[in-house]
Amino acid sequence: MNKRYLNEKKLYLIPACICLAGLVGLFYYYFFTGFSHHTEVEYVYIDNNDNVDSVYNKLTPIGSRHGMTALSTLMRHSDYAEHIRTGRFAINPGDGVVTMFRRLKNGQQTPVRITIPESRTVDRLAAVLGKRLMADSASIVDALTDSAFCATLGYTPLTIPALFVPNTYEVYWNTSIEKFMQRMQKEHDAFWNYERLHKAEAIGLSSVEVCTLASIIDEETANTKEKPMIAGMYLNRLKAGMPLQADPTVKFALGDFAIKRVRHGMLTIDSPYNTYRYEGLPPGPIKIASIKGIDAVLNRIGHNYLYMCAKEDFSGTHNFAATYKEHLQNAARYARALNERGIE
Repeated sequence: MNKRYLNEKKLYLIPACICLAGLVGLFYYYFFTGFSHHTEVEYVYIDNNDNVDSVYNKLTPIGSRHGMTALSTLMRHSDYAEHIRTGRFAINPGDGVVTMFRRLKNGQQTPVRITIPESRTVDRLAAVLGKRLMADSASIVDALTDSAFCATLGYTPLTIPALFVPNTYEVYWNTSIEKFMQRMQKEHDAFWNYERLHKAEAIGLSSVEVCTLASIIDEETANTKEKPMIAGMYLNRLKAGMPLQADPTVKFALGDFAIKRVRHGMLTIDSPYNTYRYEGLPPGPIKIASIKGIDAVLNRIGHNYLYMCAKEDFSGTHNFAATYKEHLQNAARYARALNERGIE
């Protein structure tokens, strides 16, 4: 084989190599360079109603032109259409199409952060959860008001707010309401450790009853330092067999949380939550109790006060009294202050 033949062969190989290199480069460009044309992380939410076309449409505002072309190819030449995984998926800047598609196909989700609010009603809680979970708020309300479902967790629809510990949690967006509630139960059990359960037992209350009393105290004041004082007063009333006569329970019974001044006529409402009419604790929390409220009950301040009334300076704190006579004097000062400000 002479040199001339070898040289001619090399000349023929050069265009082939260039062509191959071009194809490799093109392949790399389409499938391995950044899919997203955004500079920040974007998220796509895929639910039970999605099909391959709707997933493609959801990704269109995020993907570059070449990225969408490559994605279409991968979708056509795989079984993705038959095995679409639901969830919240991160699309990072720089993620290649293959990397991004593999994440979707394998269901590699990015969790969402959910902060459980100190909600007054199940509807409000469900509205918050419905914005952060695939489950809609209506189905969440249905579950939390269903006696059979609540019973599986050891609660009733009236006591279920005591299951929630207001904190921030990471969960998957497509988590079912059943699994979400199991997670909340796990967090509840971790919160109610031996120390807290022991303190609750020492004051003769269950964890649900502690949450119920804490929910009332949370509505009475936002002043954290005063909460153990209020807890001590209500526990004195319970021990003495006196009605709690807590205004927040009347507002809850009426379903009107905007009331600024509880009038005498409001106290006649026939509701187990009306602690002016019925002795003892109401049948369940009037909101999801705060951690500070719960710990205020467990670490109540011991004293002999049986009455309290909001201070006339509207500081959000209270005047406490051991006798009814002294309480009437405190109440009269507060009533005058309300009248002077024209608060109805």
